[in-house]
Amino acid sequence: MNPLLVTLILGTATPGGGFPVYGDAFADMVNAQDPTLAIQTRNTKGSAENVPLLEANKLDLGLVAGEIATAALAKPDTKLRIVAAMYSSPGMFVVRGDSAVRAIADLKGQPVVLGTHGSGLTVMGRGVLEVLGIEVKPIFLDKAADGPAMVLDGRAAALWGAGIGWPGFNALSKAGGRFVVPDAGQIQRILAKNSALKALAVPAGSYPGQDAPLNTVGSWSFVLAKPELPEEIAYKLARAIHWAESPLAARLAQARETTMANTRAAAPSPALVHPGVRKYLKEIGL
Repeated sequence: MNPLLVTLILGTATPGGGFPVYGDAFADMVNAQDPTLAIQTRNTKGSAENVPLLEANKLDLGLVAGEIATAALAKPDTKLRIVAAMYSSPGMFVVRGDSAVRAIADLKGQPVVLGTHGSGLTVMGRGVLEVLGIEVKPIFLDKAADGPAMVLDGRAAALWGAGIGWPGFNALSKAGGRFVVPDAGQIQRILAKNSALKALAVPAGSYPGQDAPLNTVGSWSFVLAKPELPEEIAYKLARAIHWAESPLAARLAQARETTMANTRAAAPSPALVHPGVRKYLKEIGL
């Protein structure tokens, strides 16, 4: 038994979504770089639960999606800090291949799966629809894994989600699903109303049958740390994450964006990056 071993609990989300998949890969690859670190994942209700658990020091680390992370970090008295940028999350709807839906407006009045109750992706999807003034019959899930089946069997007209390699998109695109994104004018309207979102693109070939790039909106998700995470532990985490960049990217497509360079670039402010991480960034010239 290593007396120097530090165990860190990482909050993810409900089974079947992207966060648990990412969290397992992140923990495995980072742990492999430093024998004194032992990150253990824990399923939660998602971003909306991870933030208060972190604030109460009941999690050491938590995965938090874009808009919820932006809101949490914008609080004047927040003590949460960024350990790493995870990945950008371009938001889209996916429908069955035989669906008549060709534009977001076609979803008006229809049942649409927006995600789980505590997910940051759900917040993003609701925000997009509100800006565009398109009212749907929202469906909220207890488990993210339930969403694709509801589209396939006709209980829902579409599923909202985000990211490259997102499990729900993988499942539906393999079954012949099509993606529906905002048009150029809608993107401008959304960005004008929501400063937490950015214009993002999904490269061609990111999903089966997706032959052209898709332009949409989205945000960056982060690994956030509890207020009491010691500076020396955050420094070791940053170093291990940096060393893990290549193996993590090889294991999981969306984790290609988990780099120290992106962490520095995506942070709303350098002051919101954990001091231990900032120390390491300075050492490597970032």
